Amino acid sequence: MAEADTRTTSPTAIDWKPCPDHETAECGTLRLPVDRSRPEGETFDLAVARRKATDPDRRVGVLLVNPGGPGDSGVNYTLTRAEAQLSAELRSRFDVVGFDPRGVGGSRPVMCSKKLLDARPSVYPRDQGEFERLAAYNRELREDCRRHTGPLFDHADTLSVVHDMEALRKALGERRISFFGHSYGTLIGEQYAELYGDRIRAMSLTANVDHSITGTREFLVSSATSAEDSWRQFVKWCDRARSCALHGRDVPAVWDGLLERADRGGIRDPEQPGRTLDASEIALRVFKMFYGPDWAEAATFVARLDAQRPETPAPGEPPETGQPLKAEPFAAVFCQDWRFRPRDHREFARLTAAERQAAPHMRGSPRVHAALAGCVGWPERVNNPQHDLRLSKAPKLLMMHSRHDPANPLSWAAEVRRQTRGRAVLLTYEGAGHRVYDRSDCTRDAMDGYLVALKVPHDGSTCAAADPADGD
Repeated sequence: MAEADTRTTSPTAIDWKPCPDHETAECGTLRLPVDRSRPEGETFDLAVARRKATDPDRRVGVLLVNPGGPGDSGVNYTLTRAEAQLSAELRSRFDVVGFDPRGVGGSRPVMCSKKLLDARPSVYPRDQGEFERLAAYNRELREDCRRHTGPLFDHADTLSVVHDMEALRKALGERRISFFGHSYGTLIGEQYAELYGDRIRAMSLTANVDHSITGTREFLVSSATSAEDSWRQFVKWCDRARSCALHGRDVPAVWDGLLERADRGGIRDPEQPGRTLDASEIALRVFKMFYGPDWAEAATFVARLDAQRPETPAPGEPPETGQPLKAEPFAAVFCQDWRFRPRDHREFARLTAAERQAAPHMRGSPRVHAALAGCVGWPERVNNPQHDLRLSKAPKLLMMHSRHDPANPLSWAAEVRRQTRGRAVLLTYEGAGHRVYDRSDCTRDAMDGYLVALKVPHDGSTCAAADPADGD
């Protein structure tokens, strides 16, 4: 049975007002300290959005949501995506509340000079000199972002976000909250459960992140293996689906040949005339299409690039936006959450070779490689170092994960579940893609039943691949 309303009185209420362009939702801010150890110091405003339960008489409570990133906006999710991605049952029974984590969106975003961001060197240094130039660039960019962002830059880690979420719970006047976290949002959920487990009514985590990994090689290789697995699923689909733009061709040969042409500077960017795409950029764009999975789009993109005639591209410049600054929170979060710091080119080259061996076609995990390279040259100390998850007061958590997730391997979810020591169950969606909850009736019913009525699926449960792209 669903629980009764868990509201209480809070001395620090949010001043809710109708959201601009979204009058059926409410927006507000919560003023919080930048540095939790200095509550009387500088503050920032945490941006929050809420869609109230559409059936208030059957309201269960508050469902906080975070869509991941790091850098995705919980406010934007609540205003523009929740109605399509969350079931009518969840929206009728919960106040859906999203917030922008510190450093993101409307919560004092991390800002950096666009000109400097555009000058980023290759994340594949070929020798010690290029490695040192990458480190020097990262240090320069870090100082630039700190200067334009202010003190919050040094406190953009997920552990600080977890304390913000607890302050938000109090401001909402809730004794306990329910939480839905996706991808990097699962790290917020995991650490909230670790510190504030008795404040949780229910917590569902999809596409889980394992924050216990301390070995850089293990992190890179596991990510690369997941990316390569998704590439193989894409190839299998192309072999059987007539709708694939590469159907009937040797897809691995086409793909490998395309990346080799890109290595020689022979592939033009169809979106920016005069600019070429290197192999890592092509791999990253296709990798992001695997999130859907949008396999038809990926095949069309690859076929379009492969069909290009060899020619020398005309010189061109990226289009000017007229904005000197750009929001760029990823490194500020990631490099304060993970202590991965390759010390020299020899170590970096060994890591790159290991991930390419694990993913010979995708050449590693494009996004994770770039994330690691972005931390080269950063200080060794991090605010939120990796550690095994330790839960003592949290209720039973529901974890859901795709077997063929391109970004976060299923092994990460299995390891997190193991660390909970019986305080979580893991349900596996047997298909592909990064999203899990809205893939099928099976996945939706499992999470809805858990969040609404606290009906916990059996550990090890599965949901069949349901999307035609996953199983036809």
